[in-house]
Amino acid sequence: MGVFDSLNQTSHKAVEIGEQYIQKSQEYYKLKVFQQLTTIIGMFCKIAIVGSLALIGLTLVLVAGILALGNFLGNMVHACLIVAAVIFLVSTLVYKLRTKIDTLIIKKTAKQYFD
Repeated sequence: MGVFDSLNQTSHKAVEIGEQYIQKSQEYYKLKVFQQLTTIIGMFCKIAIVGSLALIGLTLVLVAGILALGNFLGNMVHACLIVAAVIFLVSTLVYKLRTKIDTLIIKKTAKQYFD
């Protein structure tokens, strides 16, 4: 019976080690998910704050540019049309480069999440 008792103890230890491994793996994945979520939430908060401040600044720069161009041209309507055309040109350029921008974003974030 010594062989059976030894096998029983060995298998019992193996089961305990397997259960500990599963428990530690669950804890690790919980921490990893928490880390990923906090990183994403932090990133979105930073984007929202910086983006809103940049939008306010850009709006003020555009208004000042329109006023200056309007004074230079002597016609505010033409100044507004010129600034609008420039904005549409920049928007078109960004739209054309959208796949390159997506690729750049994926490469930058992949380093952070998969390393």
